[in-house]
Amino acid sequence: MTDQPTLPAASGSFGEKPTLTFPETGAPSGLQVVVLSEGDGPAVTSGRNIVVHYLGQTWGGHVFDNSYDRGDTIAFPIGVGAVIGGWDKGLVGQNVGSRVLLSIPPEHGYGQRGVPQAGIAGTDTLVFVVDVVDVQ
Repeated sequence: MTDQPTLPAASGSFGEKPTLTFPETGAPSGLQVVVLSEGDGPAVTSGRNIVVHYLGQTWGGHVFDNSYDRGDTIAFPIGVGAVIGGWDKGLVGQNVGSRVLLSIPPEHGYGQRGVPQAGIAGTDTLVFVVDVVDVQ
């Protein structure tokens, strides 16, 4: 039996802006995908447009982006390289109506370059809470 990595806890339910509480341990290695609440809508498939609300935060650090404060979802093609690899790998197969926690190491995120203008270093693990609102 393998130990599950310790991941942040997310407050709130689907559609509500979450707050992340980080464990004392460091970020786990590899992509971690946890379904916080399972939706009963259709499954997300590669090549479709996914519509989401999300909050992105560096591990133990600052929130660098979230759609809740803007009051609007975003839509983009999933599973085709249009977004970071952790989203493509972690969101394909999820059901509409699900809230998913993603812990994304740099190799599945923005890589060694990071995104300096967003305060994301090349070594940062990213944590997202994603509400899968629709698939088109």
